[in-house]
Amino acid sequence: MIFAIEEINRSQTLLPNITMGYRILDDCSSPTTATKAALTLANGMEELISASNCKGLPNVLAMVGGGGSSESIAIARTIGPFRIPLVSYFSTCACLSNRQEYPAFYRTIPSDYYQSKLLAQLIKTFGWTWIGTIRSNNDYGNFGMQAFMEDIEKLGICVAFSVSFSRTDPEEKVTEIVEIIKKSTTKLIVAFSATGEMRILLREIVRQNVTGIQWIGSEAWVTAELLSPDERIRFLIGTIGPAIHMAEVVGLREFLLKVHPATSPGNSLVKEFWETTFKCTVLSENKNKSDSAPENQQCSGHESLHGVNNAYSDITMDGSSYNVYKAVYAFAHAIHGMLNCEDGKGPFSNGTCAHLSSYEPWQLLHYMQSVNFTTSSGDNVYFDSNGDPVATYDLINWQVNKNGVPEIVTIGYYDASAPSGQPIVLNKEAIVWNGGNNKVPQAICTESCPPGSRKVSRKGQPICCFDCAQCADGEISNTTDALDCTQCPFEYWSNPSKDKCTAKEIEFLSFGETLGIVLVTLALVGVCGTIAIAGVFFQYKDTPVVKANNSELSFLLLFALTLCFLCSLTFIGEPSLWSCVLQRVSFGIAFVLCISCVLAKTILVLMAFKATLPNNSIMKWFGPIQQRFGVFVLTFIQSLICIIWLSIAPPFPIKNTNYYREIIILECSVGSIIAFCCVSSYIAFLSCICFILAFLARKLPDNFNEAQCITFSMLIFCAVWLAFIPAYVSSPGKYTVAIEVFAILSSSFGLLLCIFIPKCSIILLKPESNTRKHVMSKVPSKKL
Repeated sequence: MIFAIEEINRSQTLLPNITMGYRILDDCSSPTTATKAALTLANGMEELISASNCKGLPNVLAMVGGGGSSESIAIARTIGPFRIPLVSYFSTCACLSNRQEYPAFYRTIPSDYYQSKLLAQLIKTFGWTWIGTIRSNNDYGNFGMQAFMEDIEKLGICVAFSVSFSRTDPEEKVTEIVEIIKKSTTKLIVAFSATGEMRILLREIVRQNVTGIQWIGSEAWVTAELLSPDERIRFLIGTIGPAIHMAEVVGLREFLLKVHPATSPGNSLVKEFWETTFKCTVLSENKNKSDSAPENQQCSGHESLHGVNNAYSDITMDGSSYNVYKAVYAFAHAIHGMLNCEDGKGPFSNGTCAHLSSYEPWQLLHYMQSVNFTTSSGDNVYFDSNGDPVATYDLINWQVNKNGVPEIVTIGYYDASAPSGQPIVLNKEAIVWNGGNNKVPQAICTESCPPGSRKVSRKGQPICCFDCAQCADGEISNTTDALDCTQCPFEYWSNPSKDKCTAKEIEFLSFGETLGIVLVTLALVGVCGTIAIAGVFFQYKDTPVVKANNSELSFLLLFALTLCFLCSLTFIGEPSLWSCVLQRVSFGIAFVLCISCVLAKTILVLMAFKATLPNNSIMKWFGPIQQRFGVFVLTFIQSLICIIWLSIAPPFPIKNTNYYREIIILECSVGSIIAFCCVSSYIAFLSCICFILAFLARKLPDNFNEAQCITFSMLIFCAVWLAFIPAYVSSPGKYTVAIEVFAILSSSFGLLLCIFIPKCSIILLKPESNTRKHVMSKVPSKKL
């Protein structure tokens, strides 16, 4: 501050012919002491002030301070009503931006509103979600940590522990905090603390030898040399955090080298500095000779600062010092603007101006708000409507240089006014982490849930502590730490790793698979066998065996059986609208035609036996025309049912996922359940009638009784379809269709073999039995 004031006083452009003075008082980092100091500066040094003297100008135009947020809050509340401008160089509490409560407060250090956002973004940048927090139990730590906690909560970052303490707390409190750190599952700690508190905590950390902590510091302590170099290497290397921008100021070195006790008599700060630097004692002029001898030898006065190599000789101003420099210049520019006002053009009522001899403090506040200048280091200084500067920080990292000495390395910067919308610029490759590692440390409560799983919260624990549950079948998650699994679309299913939906396997009874080939082969064998038998019957159509039971019905039955074998092929292959309709209609009509022929043949056997009785002319009512008409009527009824079925609700293809959720079964829905039952019931009804009549005619005394063959065939037919029902219900997927096809083929083969093979065996193997005499012979029949 002294350097800045002397520099301004020498300036010919800034406040020419005006000499600025100053007075320095220590607030001792105490709000109470700071308030007393502020009142002392405002009122003067007199202890008693009469009411008559309590008027006029204050003793100071403005104040620079305090060093901490709590001190500045106390000062601002005390002198704020008097509108005396106060500029702080190190008070960062965001609460001080409240213009209603602190109308005369300004600062040259950014608000913690921005620092909290910066720290939260740093945590997010490195993927840390499980951290510990430590704060000073004062306005700086409490308000700063509160803003930080609000920011990380929005980012989904959890806090393992949060503790606070002050310098006046007992040692047991600090020891307890260190124990919490040691037991915590996270070793990444954000410390929003003042320098004094942090020094106490770090000394206890060193005493208990607690290593492995990755510190994220606030600007108040992150650049301070709180430990010895060796201790910093062990416990603080890797620390990162924001720091107030430092600058090199021209002329500072020369000014510092001129400091000497002889040129600053009575200055206790210079005296203490001199004695500390040169390990000697500066004798005061009023020191009595009788006083005890000094602990160190007396300073000669010829000591030189030119050879000193310590923090004092560094011509780069640290953040707080540079902020003091800017604060002094801000006042100077405000006063300069106030004094350059022209009467009649002033900003106050009637165009008046403020005059140094009679101004009001609020008038200087007007010019403070319009301050805008550039320092000799090239930094632009101005205040927003809340009295805050533009938020800029250097991002620093404690590292060890080639000489084994700990040093601060700048790894990036933060600029809240960045036009790109990306205020943080960070060189991650340049960072050295705790212990000298180049690998980013882990700070998570639970390992991330990989794709294919979802997070399941642990009861009573923060959201960052969770378990991972694999997605259910048919659900996926293709992101890390997914909150929920997504259901796959209807035609898709999750892959084994549950991170992708794949098309479901399509299943139907195809012609190309083994089962399909076997069934097609059996169907073709049945067709070929039926055609072969028809050929034999056609060749021997005039023989008694063929003519015995109406050869016309036999050929019609063979035609119907051919249709039965062929209709089974409509069940094989990918279902379509036409195939679904064709398979149900062809099955219903072909089997009714087949059973109708068998029924006609059975009735014909019964009528033929009764016709042999005397005076019985029943055969004239069941001749060829009646037989054909009967078959036609029975088949027409089934056809009519099928037409109604197709008109109301025809069969259609569906995608069935009831059996297997991961497989789509292509099959045919019957459409109308009632129509399907009518068609099936009609077939069953005719089959039962046919079986009953054949069973009654099985003992007729013919040498060749066809009723026996029909009885066997219908017995097989009924047995097959009765067995089909439970097998059909219990078979999944394409095997349901296969069972149905197998039932069609089995029943068709049963009819074909039982009815026609005995006749073929007589025609081909026993031609001597293929005579009218043998066929018409009466022989006792064997019981079934």
